[in-house]
Amino acid sequence: MDAEPTTSNKKNEKCNINNQRLIAENGGRCMSTQAMQSLYDFRQNNLLCDAVLRLEDGGVFPIHRAILSACSAYFRALFTTTLHSREKTDVLLPDVTSPIMNLLLEYAYLRSIDVNRENVCELLITADYLSIIGVLDLCCDYLRDNLAPENCIGVMTFARQHFCKKLENDAYRFIVGHFVEVSQRSEEILHLPIEELRPLVGADELNVKSEQTVWELVLRWINHDPEARKDYIVDLMKNIRLGLLDTQFFLENVKDHPYVVGNDACRPIIIETLKFLYDLEMITQKDGEVPTPEIARPRVPHEILFAIGGWSGGSPTNYIETYDTRADRWIPIEETDPTGPRAYHGLAVIGFDIYVIGGFDGVDYFNSCRCFNAVTKVWREVAPMNARRCYVSVAVLNNLVYAMGGYDGYHRQKTAERYNYKTNQWSLIASMNVQRSDASATTLNDKIYITGGFDGHDCMNTAEVYDPSTNQWTMITAMRSRRSGVSCISYHGCVYVIGIKTCTYYKKFYYII
Repeated sequence: MDAEPTTSNKKNEKCNINNQRLIAENGGRCMSTQAMQSLYDFRQNNLLCDAVLRLEDGGVFPIHRAILSACSAYFRALFTTTLHSREKTDVLLPDVTSPIMNLLLEYAYLRSIDVNRENVCELLITADYLSIIGVLDLCCDYLRDNLAPENCIGVMTFARQHFCKKLENDAYRFIVGHFVEVSQRSEEILHLPIEELRPLVGADELNVKSEQTVWELVLRWINHDPEARKDYIVDLMKNIRLGLLDTQFFLENVKDHPYVVGNDACRPIIIETLKFLYDLEMITQKDGEVPTPEIARPRVPHEILFAIGGWSGGSPTNYIETYDTRADRWIPIEETDPTGPRAYHGLAVIGFDIYVIGGFDGVDYFNSCRCFNAVTKVWREVAPMNARRCYVSVAVLNNLVYAMGGYDGYHRQKTAERYNYKTNQWSLIASMNVQRSDASATTLNDKIYITGGFDGHDCMNTAEVYDPSTNQWTMITAMRSRRSGVSCISYHGCVYVIGIKTCTYYKKFYYII
C-alpha cells in the first residue's frame, strides 16, 4: 500500500477568523490559537507541566494532562481514573515512537498535523491505540483522498485490520468502481487469497463493460502461482458472467484454455454456457419474459442517464426513460410524476435526487419544482422558484442549484436564483446582463457559464459568466453563431457549445469558448 503525498493541513482548521487566530476541533467550536500556542510553548519549555510521557526509544515528553485528556479518551481514562492509589504523572507508553509522539502532541495543542505518505499508517495505528479520534479521521481522509488502482486493495486490507469500517467501504467501492484499472495495474490484487478474490469477481457492483476484463484478471491471478492456484479456476468461473462474453471470445479464449481443459469440474460450466450462447438467438425471439440464467445476469450499472418528461406526440409528457451505459439500452421507468406532464423544464442532480425545475404543461408556465429520488423512486414537491420559468437554464455548483432566465408566458427573463436543498429555499441572485430563454449553462472552475438563447426578438450569440464569490455576471467574448435551444458542457478546461437553432433554420456543429 502506498499513497501519494498531499497537504492534509487544509482539513485541520475549520475556522478561519481574525487572521487564523481561531482553530477548531471536529465539533466546530473555535479556540484561540494564541492561547494554544502559549500552552504549546510551555510544554516545550517544561513550564506548568504536570505529567511526563516516556517512550521505549528513550523519548521523554512533559505534558499538561488536561490538554491530552481533552482530545484523547485513552489519556482521559488514564489521568482521571480513581483505580490508582495516587495520580499517574509518569507514564510509559509502549509501541509509540518519538517522531509520531511529537506529531500527536502538536495536534493535541495546536490541532495541526502533517499527514503524509511516510507517516500515515503509523499515525493511524498510534491514534487508534491512543483514541485520538481527530487524527484517526485525518489519516482516513488522507488515505481516502489518495486512493489509486495501485494501492486501493492495500488500503482496504489495512482499514479492515484496524476496524476503520468507512475507509474499508470507500476503498472497496473504489476497487469495484475502477475495476478495469485495478485488474490491469494492481500488484496487490495478485496477493489476494481466493476467499477474497472469489466474492470480488462475483460482485454485482463490479464496473466492467465486458466480462473479458474479469476473465483476464482471473488468468493473471492464477498465473502468479499456477501450481497452487490453477484448481481454483472452477470457483472463479462460477463467478464470471460467462454468458455475457462474446461467443467468439468464449470459444477461442475460455473453452479451450489449458486451465479449463485440464480440469474436468469445468465441463458442466462450459456446457451450460455453450447452451446459453447457442440458444440466445432463439431466446430473443420468444414472447414474454424468459428467466435469465446466473451466468448471464447483468452486473449493476454504475452510470445511468435519465430522460424525464419533454414534448412527445404533440403534447407534454411525464414519461421517464433510463439509459444503461453498460448494456447500451433504454429502459422505461414506471414511477412517472403523479402531478402530470412537464416540458421545457430544467434538470439538476444532487446525490441521488433529481430536481425537475419549472417548465410548461401545455397550459401553465411553472415556478414549481419536483424532486425524484433515483434510489427510492419516490417523487416529492420542493420549494417553488420566485419566478415562473420554462425554457430555463440550470446548473449545479457546490451542491447549489442555479436557475437562470427562461420564459414566464409574457416575458423572457434575465433574473436568476439558486436553491439550497438543505434549507429547501430559493434565493434571488444578481440578474444576468441580458434576457435569455432556451439558453444553456454549465460550470467550470467554480463559475457558471451561460451561452446563447432567445431574447424574445432574436437568437443570440452572446455569453456571460457568473462568479458566486462576487455575485456578479460578466459578459465574455461572443460566439461566432447565434444559438438557441443549444447544449453546453464543460470538458477538460473548455466550454463546448453544441448544436444551433436560429430563428429560421437548424444546423449542427460545435464551438469552443
